[in-house]
Amino acid sequence: MSTQDSLEREIKFSGVDLEHLRERLTELEAERATSSTFEDNWLFDRGGELEGRECILRLRVDGHGASLTFKGPAHFEERVKLRTEYETRVSNAAETRSLFEALGYRVERRYQKIREEWQLGGVTIALDHTPIGDFVEFEGEGAETVARRCSFDLNLSERRTYLRLYEDYLKEHPEAPRDMVFKDVPPER
Repeated sequence: MSTQDSLEREIKFSGVDLEHLRERLTELEAERATSSTFEDNWLFDRGGELEGRECILRLRVDGHGASLTFKGPAHFEERVKLRTEYETRVSNAAETRSLFEALGYRVERRYQKIREEWQLGGVTIALDHTPIGDFVEFEGEGAETVARRCSFDLNLSERRTYLRLYEDYLKEHPEAPRDMVFKDVPPER
């Protein structure tokens, strides 16, 4: 297992035309780093202790395997979200989940998405298709510059996490499932 700790630097936008963005990234000579991959994400907490500290403990399973991530509280430099992030690959998602449950953590929420990643310089551009719409995240030093080059207005960036976005969605759509999951897993693009 490898462990990486860093300061996550991210700016996110909602309501994105992903096909148009792919064309723009190709014009900018960005490199497609990964094809579209289905992700299943489980968020753990123990009696609200992480939520109370505005932290996230996430187990993700995707086409590349499984990873465990801890994210500290977020703060903003203008429109860019910054937070400490520790992430490690895990060899067995079910065993990892069992370990956390044995420690008193429970899965509080779950969300799914289809993610495709591109690279431009040192910036990762994540194109996300979710059950509540399409998003893009620019992550890394220079995220703001690359977002502008892709014609995004930084003043229109989204500060909420996918969990907060979905909580707001549930207020308007109380009939929706408790977790942000696809009714059927859409085909990978």
